[in-house]
Amino acid sequence: QVQLVESGGGLVQPGGSLRLSCAASGFTIDDAILSWYRQTPGKERELVAYIRWNTNSTYYPNSMKGRFTISKDNAKNTVYLQMDGLKPEDTGVYICKAYSYSPPANYWGQGTQVTVSS
Repeated sequence: QVQLVESGGGLVQPGGSLRLSCAASGFTIDDAILSWYRQTPGKERELVAYIRWNTNSTYYPNSMKGRFTISKDNAKNTVYLQMDGLKPEDTGVYICKAYSYSPPANYWGQGTQVTVSS
């Protein structure tokens, strides 16, 4: 079965840092795009970043550039989201998603809670 298991969320002070992990299994990851989305209070779900697994190419929406860095570990089939300079408005559930080309499919993790508060 396909699994996307997030970890690393928690409580952090404003200005702090956090690294989220997403361990992927159950599908061919080489052709996949691994993404981080977030669901924050009062907002629609939004894309944070994505990475193309086989090329390491990354993408960040303009609204997300500067404080977030997506990366991966091929040996561990794990994608990371490094978050720096966190703000209270970053509080929300961060969700890992995989888009697989073979066969085409979207897979979603359950999310990990990030709370930025003093």
